[in-house]
Amino acid sequence: MGNGSADEQGSIPRTQVSPKTLRRLEHASGGLANSSIGAMEQRLPWFRRLPADQRASVLLVTQTGVSNFVSWLQDPTEAIRLTAEAFRSAPKDLSQWVSLRQTVEMVRAAIDVFEQQLPDLAEDESERTLLTEAILRYTREIAFAAATSYAAAAESRGAWDARLEALVVDGIVRGDTEESLLSRAAALGWEPSSEATVLVGNAPSDDPPSIVYQVRSRAARAGRSVLLGVQGSRLVVVFGEPSDRRAGRESATSITEAFGEGPVVVGPTVSSLTEAHRSASDAMSALRAVVAWPAAPRPVPAEDLLPERALAGDPEAERQLIEKIMLPLVDAGSALMETVDTYLEVGGVLESCARQLYVHPNTVRYRLRRVSEITGRTLTNPRDALILRTALAVGRLAKSRGLW
Repeated sequence: MGNGSADEQGSIPRTQVSPKTLRRLEHASGGLANSSIGAMEQRLPWFRRLPADQRASVLLVTQTGVSNFVSWLQDPTEAIRLTAEAFRSAPKDLSQWVSLRQTVEMVRAAIDVFEQQLPDLAEDESERTLLTEAILRYTREIAFAAATSYAAAAESRGAWDARLEALVVDGIVRGDTEESLLSRAAALGWEPSSEATVLVGNAPSDDPPSIVYQVRSRAARAGRSVLLGVQGSRLVVVFGEPSDRRAGRESATSITEAFGEGPVVVGPTVSSLTEAHRSASDAMSALRAVVAWPAAPRPVPAEDLLPERALAGDPEAERQLIEKIMLPLVDAGSALMETVDTYLEVGGVLESCARQLYVHPNTVRYRLRRVSEITGRTLTNPRDALILRTALAVGRLAKSRGLW
């Protein structure tokens, strides 16, 4: 039985490189980094097109990675900290001009250089094997660090986008018409010329990420672009025109399902985001007044709540009742006004209305159709009848005060 050492007999493999090899690696680190950059320039056409300052930033990351590899060989437990430092040394906008896929391509090119040059720095075959295994483990950590760095950047951009989106929605609610609002919305992917409609209601939960996911997933299925903001317990959603008009009409209701319990009000559709405040203002006013209509559908158009809004003291609702209903009927002639008044007074009984007016029932039917064509409201519908009655009352009160 021989008395040689375990290392001489080869029964126990070496686990650390010699100090001499570590010094060689330290001296060669600059050359390894430059060789890695050279390999990237040779193999990656997109890398050659990068500006000089961006290539220099990649070189800095590579040099840090090589330097940390030497430190890691001395203490592998420091892998996570050292590999993370390689990416912390990079400019904050690195992920904006180099994608994760391109980063993987650069790491692969650097690995090839390491595998070719590092073994030559080893003392013996045992160290060559050790360095080869170390390269594989370290580059794996580098890959994970890259993925973590890009994920953190994505989360940061997502948080910034959410704050920017909240500012845009808040500006719409307040009535900001500054150019900055449009530029912010454009930065979020909103088409400036797109139509806009505002939905307001209760937020479904106290978890903003969950709310965002629910709204966006339904909007995506509906083919609509959206901006949303949670203001306390209230959820405000601005959605754009659908890619398919017919599908868009059917899908507006699906977005409502992302709201919490309680009424949801939809404002009028406006031609662009610059006019979205009008839709938001009507929707907010209607949300305050909807309590007076317990049987309101969900969602309920803000214009269907004009009577309740007028009773609550909303001057905009009074204006719309006068301009959209009262004045068109006045312009159409006294016969239509008289028919509306009489039809409402007799409780919607057509024959009784005809007798009161001393006309044929068909004449009443014709006049009712004309009223519907002019105002968009049908007297035979109880809700429309209430809106027409309120419009006439508001209009006459305004006229008595000389407002029109």
